[in-house]
Amino acid sequence: MNGLGRLGLRATRLLRAGQRGAPARPMLVVGALGVVFGDIGTSPLYALHTAFSMRHNAVEVTPHNVYGIISMVLWTITAIVTVKYVLLVIRADNDGEGGILALVALLRRRLPGHRIGAMVTIIGILGAALFFGDAVITPAISVLSAVEGLTVSAPGLESAVVPLTVAILIALFLVQPYGTTRVSGAFGPIMVVWFVALALLGVPQIVAHPEILTSLSPHWAFDLLLRHPFEAFVLLGAVVLTVTGAEALYADLGHFSASAIRRAWFLVVLPALTLVYLGQGALVISHPGAVGNPLFHLAPDILQIPLVVLATAATIIASQAVISGAFSIAHQAVRLSLLPRLAMRYTSRRRAGEIYVPALNWLLFVAVLAVVLLFGSSESLASAYGFAVTGTLVLESLLFMVFAVSVWHWRWPVVALYVATVGTLELVLLAANATKLPEGGWLPVLLAAAVVVVMTCWRRGHATVASARRRLERPLDDFLACLNEEPVQRSPRVAVFPHSDPGTTPLALVSCVSDLKIFPEQVILVRLEHRNVPRARSADKYRMDTFATPLGEVVRVTVRVGFTESQNIPLHLARASQRLDGLALAHEEATYFLSVLALRPARPPGLRHWRERLFLAMEKNQANRTEVFHLPPDRTVVMGEVLHI
Repeated sequence: MNGLGRLGLRATRLLRAGQRGAPARPMLVVGALGVVFGDIGTSPLYALHTAFSMRHNAVEVTPHNVYGIISMVLWTITAIVTVKYVLLVIRADNDGEGGILALVALLRRRLPGHRIGAMVTIIGILGAALFFGDAVITPAISVLSAVEGLTVSAPGLESAVVPLTVAILIALFLVQPYGTTRVSGAFGPIMVVWFVALALLGVPQIVAHPEILTSLSPHWAFDLLLRHPFEAFVLLGAVVLTVTGAEALYADLGHFSASAIRRAWFLVVLPALTLVYLGQGALVISHPGAVGNPLFHLAPDILQIPLVVLATAATIIASQAVISGAFSIAHQAVRLSLLPRLAMRYTSRRRAGEIYVPALNWLLFVAVLAVVLLFGSSESLASAYGFAVTGTLVLESLLFMVFAVSVWHWRWPVVALYVATVGTLELVLLAANATKLPEGGWLPVLLAAAVVVVMTCWRRGHATVASARRRLERPLDDFLACLNEEPVQRSPRVAVFPHSDPGTTPLALVSCVSDLKIFPEQVILVRLEHRNVPRARSADKYRMDTFATPLGEVVRVTVRVGFTESQNIPLHLARASQRLDGLALAHEEATYFLSVLALRPARPPGLRHWRERLFLAMEKNQANRTEVFHLPPDRTVVMGEVLHI
């Protein structure tokens, strides 16, 4: 069997496996339509409008050229969304979590100590940074393009487009604290109506011009490339707009099951998109003047205002896909020590991947509003769109290839087939979008560069401080063995010391003995062992070690937590005391001692390097560990030392 046949057989097996697996509940499929496919589902609002615009494409509007453009659109969707993401990439989940950083964590766990680990982390940082750039542009262009539909039937309302867009975006970001489940519950039915409307809008034009169905053949795309190579290459910068949201599909995997995502795509989204793109192509052939806004010209005059209302609702939902994905990516970045501690809130008791990050939500809000006010129209913003998307696609493909070869043991003919079909297409799309850098493509690059600076600065500074802290902390065995050398008083209390390093002593415990001359009656060292998986296995979640000292036993409780799990130390201790024999703990009476290493600059303010200042600012504004660990404030003591850096 040749490589293409093997890939086809693999796709067939994947579909059958999805059917045999745990069935996706209908409401979960509807919810996936409301969150996962919101972005790609609203691409018909602006993708072909941009492709047919003379500003972006010098190809004349003729039947053969339109067939070529529609063919390029449909086969780009097939290669990138259907084959790459729906059939392949979402199988590379990290215990149910997706996204480029989940893939990084998965590779770091599968390839410990491997020399490509650093390269994998760097690729992950770049991909995550580009995703954040996309998360800023997507809400802006989506909502703008929908509200601009008002000008089709009422040109006098053009001045109201930006104010209405701003009002809608304010409402969108205000509902984020309610969580993905509630949002998708409201958004899902709307998106069902939206996809049905797309299909119904496309069918009459296809019936009127059935020749458009020949666009389903890929030969029209190659024909256009051969007849107008340069123009077709530039045109790819607009074609990529039809797959925006594909990377969010993978990032939102933690919010919905892979089975629900596959069913939603094949049963609803793909048929609707195919019909509406074919319908838009047929309309442009029959009425070339409709290229200005082909989707809204598909609707009769009497239905255009209702379509604008429905499109506006759909674009709000489209923005939800990347916002939810941004929360997931930020959460994973914190767990991988690529970002400082952020205050996070779990918004679902059933799905651990559903979180809300307040700081990120309002940063995105400010950035999105700034972009709307700066560009003012979807046509202007289209120049800024695409580079971040294609950059993320290429980087994610690189990591997926490493995963497929090292974990799935793909043979090189299959890898070559993937590169020839998906990889080459993504590289060409990236090159085409690079031509838009001077016109606005610089914006996502600038945003991504800022995120890269933050992540690399924090990663390097965190490693430096961690190394210095290990030098300040005494080895645990030596400290416990020498307890009888200093006169201390026994404190009749239960003292809990959160501490991450199993080989050293918490600074707070050192201060209790050395400075206060006090040693608590019961000492519990709690170590949160972060695993590069979303949820740690319950079978080995808790472990207890005891250490004999001249003043009695010291107990260390190790709690394994995945990067989607809460770090609620009192709750974990309560559960550990129920599961571990020999751990008798009155956790409701415990006092918690946090070890703090206060950072102070070693140089005067004017001489400090900007990276040092940035790291100190981020470290100072981290989320409060008392809140992160859910410690009772009235029973929490902060102790430690000062470190000059």
